[in-house]
Amino acid sequence: MSFTYDERIDGPLATVDRATLVAALHAASPGLDVLHDREALKPFECDGLAAYRTVPLAVVLPDTVEQVRAVLRVAAAHGVPVVARGAGTGLSGGAMPLEKGLLLVMSKFNRILDLDPDAGTARVQPGVRNLAISQAAAPYGLYYAPDPSSQIACSIGGNVAENAGGVHCLKYGLTVHNILKVEILTIDGDTLTLGADALDAPGFDLLALFTGSEGMLGIVTEVTVKLLPKPPSVKVLMASFDDVGAAGGAVARIIGAGVIPGGLEMMDNLAIRAAEDFIHAGYPVDAQAILLCELDGAASDVDEDAERVAALLRQAGASEIRVARDEAERQRFWA
Repeated sequence: MSFTYDERIDGPLATVDRATLVAALHAASPGLDVLHDREALKPFECDGLAAYRTVPLAVVLPDTVEQVRAVLRVAAAHGVPVVARGAGTGLSGGAMPLEKGLLLVMSKFNRILDLDPDAGTARVQPGVRNLAISQAAAPYGLYYAPDPSSQIACSIGGNVAENAGGVHCLKYGLTVHNILKVEILTIDGDTLTLGADALDAPGFDLLALFTGSEGMLGIVTEVTVKLLPKPPSVKVLMASFDDVGAAGGAVARIIGAGVIPGGLEMMDNLAIRAAEDFIHAGYPVDAQAILLCELDGAASDVDEDAERVAALLRQAGASEIRVARDEAERQRFWA
């Protein structure tokens, strides 16, 4: 991330000028889409962390692995640092460019290459949207579990870079727990495969090392994700509290009772009001905190767990408990 760059630690940045770099990129890959006019670069000066902005030397938008390889080799030859970018929705600054660097945008890699419902896997390019994977798997009764708040727009490559999770990560894990394999290119343009189609692949777990590395160890060109069966029954409870501490205590009670919710999220009054003003989900704006708890699984188990959780919420001091009446209301609660 560029705002953590320290020349004393990382060394001096490249001194190559923009024109030289652009010419080298076009020479290495004539069909490559390269942006270098300042107005064209402005939309890429930050990701979701808009408090920090930097205009890079150039932005490249490759659409083939060979183009990515050419970009990386040109950058390495000229000593130009490369920052990878997916959809640019991240809030950590992971896709913020360097002033004297190259921004490598992978948004054109947006195809689902293969979906195997029997194996419960999908091979996708890094620019595929998180939600698009679940939409493609839905006809087979499957879905991709990690659901960051930006899942409608964020890319799977960015999810790998950030090890994204979401409200359902307590039960279903983060990105690292839901991918089997990635194809990457190193900064020298070499191809590596990390992970395997089997869960018990031999050797060091380099996939876990790579996931969450924010593009510092290589550029993702393909991801094999795990798909899960949609749970047959889902219930969402929304509990209101007069005290934030009581809502936090309710979380401890639920986990302590051995219930692992499919999703669990707490909001204080400031967040409640901000969200309600924007999405009109029906949140109680007078509550000091709310706790959303989603339970999924077999219908009988969900009903039993819902009764247990409701009792635990009351013990923790919940002033009101609502259960989503249908799928539309469930979606609004999580909106």
